[in-house]
Amino acid sequence: MDFTLNDEQRMIYGYGEKLARTWGHDYWMDKARKHEFPREMWQQMADDGFLGAMIPEEYGGAGLGMMEMTLLMEGMSNAGIPMLMLVVGPTMSLAPIADHGTDDQKQRWLPAACRGESNFCFAITEATAGTNSIKINTLAKPHEDRFLLSGSKTFITGADVCDYAIVVARTTPHTEVKRKTDGFTLFVVDLNAKGVERHPVNINLPIPETQFSIFFDEVDLGLENVIGEVGKGFDILFDALNPERILVAALCCGIGRFALEKAVAYASEREVFDVPIGSHQGVQHPLAAAKTQVEMASLMMRQAAWQFDQGLPAGEASNMAKYAGAEAGIQAVDAALQAHGGNGFTEDYGIYELYPIVRLMRTAPVNREVILSYIGEKVMGLPRSY
Repeated sequence: MDFTLNDEQRMIYGYGEKLARTWGHDYWMDKARKHEFPREMWQQMADDGFLGAMIPEEYGGAGLGMMEMTLLMEGMSNAGIPMLMLVVGPTMSLAPIADHGTDDQKQRWLPAACRGESNFCFAITEATAGTNSIKINTLAKPHEDRFLLSGSKTFITGADVCDYAIVVARTTPHTEVKRKTDGFTLFVVDLNAKGVERHPVNINLPIPETQFSIFFDEVDLGLENVIGEVGKGFDILFDALNPERILVAALCCGIGRFALEKAVAYASEREVFDVPIGSHQGVQHPLAAAKTQVEMASLMMRQAAWQFDQGLPAGEASNMAKYAGAEAGIQAVDAALQAHGGNGFTEDYGIYELYPIVRLMRTAPVNREVILSYIGEKVMGLPRSY
């Protein structure tokens, strides 16, 4: 594997950082404190062709891959703008439509989304199932030649600014299937349709995107809303979940670098006992150790993206990248915070406000313990633990 970036990939990586520096971390933080979506910046990304990075050119996209989307996220996060909507929209939602939808579905939904005229989110999590997605209860009952969708989803990122959701539902209850992975179906659901309600979930986290619970009451759907085959949605589900893990790793690595860059600048200028505090090993070593962890996580992230783009099994690398990225991001922000001393807790220096988002990524979208259990069982061959 050669992870040397080609000219186009370097341009995308640089574009992400340039875009973030143009709008500025202060712009993002202002939106984050207000929980207000940065529509102007989002539209610029659409106008510049990046919301459709993973969409074929004939449907309005750029025809690129997971590596390029990862570089975009990493570049933006390097400059202090971690956009969660890049995860749930262009990556988790649009790419599965592009890969598994019919031509009519692609023509109907993808060009407008690439232009920023409509937005998508991804809805799988349920309050009663949590990490055990096998036991989701949202059910699309057959009704004549159509379906009636009922149930609920929670912790759905950005549902207020989205027109559609990819909803993971069951068309056969988990109590009635032969194999636990049978009976899943992915639907594109109009969030303004009759029977759909959105309610905000109050999250104490400074990010622009708001979390929502979505309730479905006999929402009318047809085969035109089904992505892939009825009852076989589990087969394509990981085309969304592995990229989610990869992009979360990119976000965390970028925020880690951003925090460390701030810490290095501060520790090089701040003098105590007549010397810069960065000359003291007690300050220098934690920053250097965190930098090492960030760069190792970034390499695993790129391996996962490469495997995904090659059509190779990417679950192992994707989960390791997500785990490593979250832990490295937390370590980097914590080291930067400690280097700043009391100043790190002030708004003027902007360090402490970085901590909640990287700490969130230890828990979401899949928690650290489940990832370690996956690695233990699926990678190392240890007995199943859950």
